[in-house]
Amino acid sequence: MNLILEGIRNKNEQVFKTFFDSHYNGLVTYANGFLFDKEASEDLVQEVFIYIWENASKLNVVTSLKSYVYAMVRNRCFNYLKSIKVTDNYKLLEFSADLLAEHVVDTASEDDKKIVYHQILKIIDALPEKMQEIVRLKFIQNYTYLEIAEELGVSVNTVKTQLKRAKLKITEMIAVVLVLLDLKR
Repeated sequence: MNLILEGIRNKNEQVFKTFFDSHYNGLVTYANGFLFDKEASEDLVQEVFIYIWENASKLNVVTSLKSYVYAMVRNRCFNYLKSIKVTDNYKLLEFSADLLAEHVVDTASEDDKKIVYHQILKIIDALPEKMQEIVRLKFIQNYTYLEIAEELGVSVNTVKTQLKRAKLKITEMIAVVLVLLDLKR
């Protein structure tokens, strides 16, 4: 049993505060990668923490509490976007949010994050055709490695290699974009 969750279930405020303090900023950054709205991201993350405090006894955490909370934030972001009529049929927001979290520091401005997000989309479009197809199958259609391999008639290792190369290319290009953004300041 997760000791942190057990502490929260027992209404141990110190355990909850420690968990909150250690994850709040990262979760806000993660949410902001979906919403591009710092205040809405902060509100959403605070709502998640309130929900955890109030419903700890009902939570069914199979993995880690941290993973569970990140999944809650992601799902609430998607619900929020749906409520304001933003759809993400291609699941590019999730893919881009992961890349943004990896490459854009907390101090980047909202405009810079939007620029990086749009650059990620352009970079994906510029990948070699097969690599682009694999990236889209994995991150847009949620195929497994095996399903992609079967669909394209290649090995699972080829799929993994192509995804690794795609991520590397995206990372290299994002690094260039970040340097350019830094130079404009």
